[in-house]
Amino acid sequence: MDHLVLKLVLTPLVIGAASLAGRRWGPGVGGWLVGLPLTSGPIAFFIALRDGVGFAGAAAAGTLAGTISQAAFSVAYGWLAARGGWGACVLAGSLAFAVSTAVLEQLPLRLAVVGPSVAAGLAVAIRLLPRDRAAAARADVPSPPWDLPARMVAATGVVLLLTATAPMLGAQLTGLLSPYPVYAATLAAFAHRLEGPAAARAVLRGLLMGLFAFTAFFWVLAVILERWGIGAGFAAATGVALAVHGAALWLIRRGVR
Repeated sequence: MDHLVLKLVLTPLVIGAASLAGRRWGPGVGGWLVGLPLTSGPIAFFIALRDGVGFAGAAAAGTLAGTISQAAFSVAYGWLAARGGWGACVLAGSLAFAVSTAVLEQLPLRLAVVGPSVAAGLAVAIRLLPRDRAAAARADVPSPPWDLPARMVAATGVVLLLTATAPMLGAQLTGLLSPYPVYAATLAAFAHRLEGPAAARAVLRGLLMGLFAFTAFFWVLAVILERWGIGAGFAAATGVALAVHGAALWLIRRGVR
């Protein structure tokens, strides 16, 4: 099957399924679900098919470091949520993501340092995110009919844009930009508008917990992709990520923040 067809079919199916599951179990679980590399994973896969495992492995290291930028987005949005509307919060989070990306682009990405640093950064971000006295309650508010299609189109657009521009951006910058939380930002913004700041922070807290699986996926991919090849490399990275993701859900249900 042509790579373009895969991009146009696989990405919206994955994002649509995650959206429906998030609606069923609430904002925190919705945030946890999008901690999986639902967009960045397909980007890495298509880059490996087109540009080779060497380029994709280097991009995976950049994506791993870019997890710190997602944490910066979450903390900036979370702190502003009580004072500003969802639009201002998305803008503030995007600026935090951009600043973090600009700093990371100047640094050498050594896997022995990046992996532990990202995990520590996520733990710090969870602590920095403002806590609400009560858990965010789900509001029984129907989503507008264009909501789900808009999310699917946005995620697919990111995949198409980054895979098209990867050769011009280079492996490291491609990796750093690919984890921009398009889907998490959408979830948080809708939760903020429909249910209030506490619901948006619940999404972001779930996202930060879910990003440990994201970190595991890209760390494994960066380490083994060149040696194991595309099939075995992505299978191993996916297996480790799912195991970590399950552990994160267990912690969320136990109320660990």
